[in-house]
Amino acid sequence: MAAFTAQDVKALREKTGCGMMDCKKALTNADGDMDKAIDFLREQGLAKQAKKADRIAAEGVAYACTNADSSVGVVIEVNAETDFVAKNESFIEFVKTCAETVMVQNPANVEELLTLTAEGSTQTVAELLQEKVLTIGENIQIRRFERMEGTCVAYVHAGGKIGVIVNFDTDLGSKPEFTAYGKDIAMQIAALNTQYLTEQDVPAEVIAHEKEVMRQQVINEGKPEAIADKIVMGKIGKFYKENCLVDQEFVKDNKLTIKQYTANTAKELGGSIEIKKFVRFEKGEGIEKRQDDFAAEVASMVK
Repeated sequence: MAAFTAQDVKALREKTGCGMMDCKKALTNADGDMDKAIDFLREQGLAKQAKKADRIAAEGVAYACTNADSSVGVVIEVNAETDFVAKNESFIEFVKTCAETVMVQNPANVEELLTLTAEGSTQTVAELLQEKVLTIGENIQIRRFERMEGTCVAYVHAGGKIGVIVNFDTDLGSKPEFTAYGKDIAMQIAALNTQYLTEQDVPAEVIAHEKEVMRQQVINEGKPEAIADKIVMGKIGKFYKENCLVDQEFVKDNKLTIKQYTANTAKELGGSIEIKKFVRFEKGEGIEKRQDDFAAEVASMVK
């Protein structure tokens, strides 16, 4: 039995920032010697990785893809610290490996994905991630992913700024004309930051909030309260047209809504098309990016 206590594990964790199990393993390997345990973690690269994990990763890529017959689609966001890394071939290859692993093995969440053996590798996704952190030198985080089954179309905008997967119920999936239509739908979602598929998908609390804001705007404009509710109903109609995919004007032909474009395409191709769902990831959305204070940094260097 190695001569160390729970307090030793805690102390090592505080010194290195590594996980509890990694610290316990290190102390076991070092027979309880704290310095040797730290060296062990450094040799494994774990201490270095843990240190980088505190740094903000708001860049990276949002990536989307499908399998060979487009029956499974995946959209994933993997973050790094700088936009430069997002163009790194090794980083992009890692992102694609993660997407392929999600596609084939269908993990429930990021935590489970990290434990899986990566597709085309003998290492786990977590081990590959650790390697990338050490070789690239930045904090890298797999933030989120979505996986869909059915006829899927993928679209990646601006080299990974936005990734979109759209899922369809259709008997036209093998036709190139359908693929072109599907790309149009995905591009629409990317361009307009579409939030919902139909009016029914908008949460009741969102509509209630919008109505309250709109009503106050109408009153502030000097309109009588007696007609405010009627004006608000008209504004809610506009809200649906702007935020619900099927009600939106098609960006390539504003004489058509997406619902009409879909119906026209299905009729022309002699089949049926229903948009079932979609997911749009924009890299870094919702992450508070680091604000570099270069003046303070220079001042600290000359003290």
